[in-house]
Amino acid sequence: MADPRKFKIPIGPQHPALKEPESFSVALKGEKIKGLDIRLGYNHRGIEKACEGKTFIQDVYLLERICGICSHSHSTCFVQAVEEIAGLAVPRRALYIRTLVAELERVHSHYLWLGVAGHEIGFDTLLMYTWRDREAIMDVLALLTGNRVNYGINCLGGVRRDIDATQIKEVIKAIDELEERTKYYIEVATQEVTIIERLSGVGILSHEDALRLGAVGPTGRASGVNRDVRRDDAYAAYAELKFDVITDDHCDVYGRTLVRVKELLQSFSIIRQVLKNLPDGPIAVRAPRKIPAGEAFNRYEAPRGEDVHYVKANGTEFPERVKVRAPTLANIRSVKQMLKDRYLADMPIVIAAIDPCFSCTDRLISVKHDNKEKEVMEWQALRSYSIDWYSKRGVDFTELNKKLEEKFKHK
Repeated sequence: MADPRKFKIPIGPQHPALKEPESFSVALKGEKIKGLDIRLGYNHRGIEKACEGKTFIQDVYLLERICGICSHSHSTCFVQAVEEIAGLAVPRRALYIRTLVAELERVHSHYLWLGVAGHEIGFDTLLMYTWRDREAIMDVLALLTGNRVNYGINCLGGVRRDIDATQIKEVIKAIDELEERTKYYIEVATQEVTIIERLSGVGILSHEDALRLGAVGPTGRASGVNRDVRRDDAYAAYAELKFDVITDDHCDVYGRTLVRVKELLQSFSIIRQVLKNLPDGPIAVRAPRKIPAGEAFNRYEAPRGEDVHYVKANGTEFPERVKVRAPTLANIRSVKQMLKDRYLADMPIVIAAIDPCFSCTDRLISVKHDNKEKEVMEWQALRSYSIDWYSKRGVDFTELNKKLEEKFKHK
């Protein structure tokens, strides 16, 4: 006889508690989680495939839109790969400006995460404080790049905009104010009993499990994994800068909180070093429209962890292949381990603790038919399969099909 206390509940892909489409199937015994299935594939935007139909220059701005919080991370990772293939020597001033925007983006992201974490545990005052400070960083980014989100600062061979002495003063002024506020957040995180008690022992991920499951960024570093691409495979100006890689051995959500708030102080230090030692010279070199045949694999330490871009060029102005592995895809496997034998009430903060971005994580799901080998579908076959799948569930694409056929008939 089945245990009446065991049951499964679905959370997502459309759910009031989720801001993005993601599906979790939770097996419960009472209020304890006994199993968790995570399903990707509800928001596949086809960005990688779209890159093949656009030029390298257009792809810089397309890939920046993978994620609004990590937009500079993706565009920098991509242009560094293309610059490696093309053999471009990027001016030092441009590398410093890229580093400046990267660390401002990290501050922006960590403040956002701290506010979300506060909200998930009912500490909405922390959400309001940190998001107020995040506005100051976004204003600085708008001052330097012209945009609060999707900065568009990168171009092949360098950066699009220079910075002047007036802007530098504004950045330093903002950083001075935010550093003092961050010290207060560290004091709250290390002394506020409510936070310590609520987050300690929640979402356990041992050092061994973090290595086994490939956890990256603050998620891995909070389990004692001493890895940071900025130091281990230095890019931009990081080889010329001094900073500490923050790790923690709590191996739980509390440790992930400490890593992020302490990383903010390191980012402020890096920003000051960049502005103090900003070299003179050009901000870009001329890049060829057609990139020579070749391939490159590039790594970048995004706020959420290691971002990876693979680019293959074939001698034309269009890439032959672009592959992206966002940090959430590396960390999502750890969530299942973190929630093992935990209470259902812990689920929101445990998932939030990896700072997930499901829109930039989702991938196409392969289909394996009965008694057949797994097949690779062409676009038309995939489209037909999707239409048939939805038709069986009552969705009628007749009118849409007519419009699409009419549209492509004239091309």
